[in-house]
Amino acid sequence: MAALELDLFLCRTDNFGVLVHDPESGMTASIDAPEEQPILDALERRGWKLTHILTTHHHGDHVAANDALKKRFGVTIIGPLNEATKIPGLDKAVRHGEHFDFAGRSVEVIETPGHTAGHICFHFTEDKLLFAADTLFALGCGRLFEGTPETMWQSLGRLAALPDDTTVYFGHEYTLSNAHFAVTIDPANSELKARAAEIEETRCDGGFTAPTTIGLEKRTNPFLRAADPAIRAHLGMQNASDAAVFAEIRKRKDNF
Repeated sequence: MAALELDLFLCRTDNFGVLVHDPESGMTASIDAPEEQPILDALERRGWKLTHILTTHHHGDHVAANDALKKRFGVTIIGPLNEATKIPGLDKAVRHGEHFDFAGRSVEVIETPGHTAGHICFHFTEDKLLFAADTLFALGCGRLFEGTPETMWQSLGRLAALPDDTTVYFGHEYTLSNAHFAVTIDPANSELKARAAEIEETRCDGGFTAPTTIGLEKRTNPFLRAADPAIRAHLGMQNASDAAVFAEIRKRKDNF
């Protein structure tokens, strides 16, 4: 089986667009549909035809181009069952633990409520690819618009349980700001400080910070490290629950 080909680009102001293409079948999926024109430009640049949209959640900056792309290409739109009435053009609603086929590959649905109540991530199991949208960012996580800290902590735990070498694509280029914040929470983490310096250089050069990996996030992303003794000591929360430590980190980021 030929390797999947991926194309990463910016939509809107800071949304990532991602196309996933199978060279054998010609099938091409857009992970969410933030904006029509950048997706069309990427398809034209690569010579691909869009066949699917994999929708992670209902926010407008992730579904804005669903209807236009469906009208243009007749795509199949797959999205979260728990937000089915909010996803424009939805054809197939999927739930946690379900698997569906894309170009002969198994795609696992991982429900990650917190950012929204029905947010899902798409895990291409054989390819070790995770599309985490607005649940897990490089050095960050999504704001809790429709969920509690406890719910989001559990959701992040589902993603952290994936193999360390899983490649992660995420929804927004927030990484520089996330890095500046992360070092205030985990100041003794030498790998984090080195990563923050690399991110600064990458963004100064106009490069993207996606993708990342589960292993790298577990070592440097404070939102996955609520159990770490150094972070707990720094926050003065040695005896708190993991969810409480996570909640404090999220509150500080909201006010950063």
